[in-house]
Amino acid sequence: MALKISRKEQILSRRDIEALIANGRLIVIVDNNVLKVDAWLPYHPGGDKAIRHMVGRDATDEVHQFHSAQTLELTTRYQIGRIEGPWVNFLPPIQGGKFRTKEEQDASGEDHDTEASASSEGDLTGTDESAGPSPTFDPADRLNPVRRRNNPIPRVPPTSSIPPVNLEQTAPIAKLSVMDARTQEEIDLDKSKYPALDSQTQANIVQKYRELEIRVRSEGLYQCRYSSYAIECVRYAFFFGMFLFLLRSGWYLSSAVFLGCLWHQLAFTVHDAGHMGITHDFQTDTFIGMLVASYMGGLSVCWWKYNHNVHHVVTNHTEHDPDIQHLPFFAISHKLFGNLFSTYYERIMEYDAFAKFMIRYQDSLYYFVMCLGRFNLMRLSWTYLLTQGPRKGPAWWHRYFELVGQIFFWTWFGYGVVYKSVPGGWTKLAFVLISNAITMPLHVQITLSHFAMSTADLGVTESFPQKMLRTTMDVDCPQWLDFFHGGLQFQAIHHLFPRIPRHNLRRTQKLVQEFCNEVDIPYALLGFVEGNQVVLGKLGDVSRQAAILAACQRTMADNMADMH
Repeated sequence: MALKISRKEQILSRRDIEALIANGRLIVIVDNNVLKVDAWLPYHPGGDKAIRHMVGRDATDEVHQFHSAQTLELTTRYQIGRIEGPWVNFLPPIQGGKFRTKEEQDASGEDHDTEASASSEGDLTGTDESAGPSPTFDPADRLNPVRRRNNPIPRVPPTSSIPPVNLEQTAPIAKLSVMDARTQEEIDLDKSKYPALDSQTQANIVQKYRELEIRVRSEGLYQCRYSSYAIECVRYAFFFGMFLFLLRSGWYLSSAVFLGCLWHQLAFTVHDAGHMGITHDFQTDTFIGMLVASYMGGLSVCWWKYNHNVHHVVTNHTEHDPDIQHLPFFAISHKLFGNLFSTYYERIMEYDAFAKFMIRYQDSLYYFVMCLGRFNLMRLSWTYLLTQGPRKGPAWWHRYFELVGQIFFWTWFGYGVVYKSVPGGWTKLAFVLISNAITMPLHVQITLSHFAMSTADLGVTESFPQKMLRTTMDVDCPQWLDFFHGGLQFQAIHHLFPRIPRHNLRRTQKLVQEFCNEVDIPYALLGFVEGNQVVLGKLGDVSRQAAILAACQRTMADNMADMH
């Protein structure tokens, strides 16, 4: 026992941890404890990628926000040592971080601590600085719905002030220099708006954030108000009853509307359950989520958790966040013009001819594509359950339970409703399209809070709370409309405290605004209509950037042809 205790309490240096990672070990730091989580990776209910994005990092805030106290106690079994003093994050291997073994460190004779501090500020490497600011791609700040602290909820006109572009001026600019200049502009823009990335400033933000979490907990905001769910159940029963009544009465398309409304509302309960926001017990909440999502809606909570956990830890990161990787239909960053490699999908997201066509009109097609969003979720659910899905650990049975749920769903919906109860081929098609399209506001709501925000990477020194507030926007609405938005209008607050039940998010908002004022982080808040205008404006700007880049490439190709 004494040996085990001494091993867990041994002090590991930065060089020790780097060498472990270089040898393929998955090292994560939580509460100054060094955890080697290789053995836990296949058993993690949230999938492997959420862990891989934390390798070499202090993941204290992320781990605490996503796990119950009981789960946190289990982390001690993976502890191999401790660190002393503040930790400067490494760039995880999945994000391109390079690590040296002990032998390589000794051979170099360099102090990697100094190297890490110098290279972790988030500036571009390999950018041609002589290229200067790009006249082609103007910063999208003109669309940024950031709220300044001295006036918490002002109205910012969601209009673009991007100046007209002269294609003749931009033609000689090389593709890479233009792209890199645009990326650096976005980084510089965010650095000018948000607190400095030095260790002292970010440590102060983290300290205030943890004090906020204690206050949130002391005010009982983690406690679910089951009376609110009783009201939700009445609403669900109404939509379900109207769906059945109209279906039996022969009002098939009207019946489809109410079924779509039911699916729209049930998604909010699934979201709560997926974050353990109902009973706060992993198995109970997951069972509720699977029962609602798979058996009643034909979707997979297992897939959603795998996807959503990554989204929460690398929010709005173009290469890593699956929630903004929507090629060939949408691009919210110029980075997607370059056949970007997705670490989530583990493939290149090709910017092919079809993608170029769609991106050109993405602002016009936005709502139409959102109407089809539920079909894509079904596809992703089936793909995940058939090819991946948890097979070990506490979630080993979830995949099989959901596969049964998929069969149950398509039995009652596909066979019982569409095939047996709705007459005529065209009526069947209309019923399916309408019932799924009615959920469109849900998909708009999900994209609304992130499409409008920054996709710049400020490096490994940016704290968890600052990154969440920089990449996520809240939507302002009257309280009586909260049922329509289902808590997703408080995305910034949700990203800070993902396990808070949605019915408590409005009460939490004032505390978060006070926190933002104290640490000088802008709090992004727009009305629903304004937010949609900002998103459409950003989509339009990116489509114009794509058109300009294509024109540049054509001009360069013509010039090269003339030279030959």
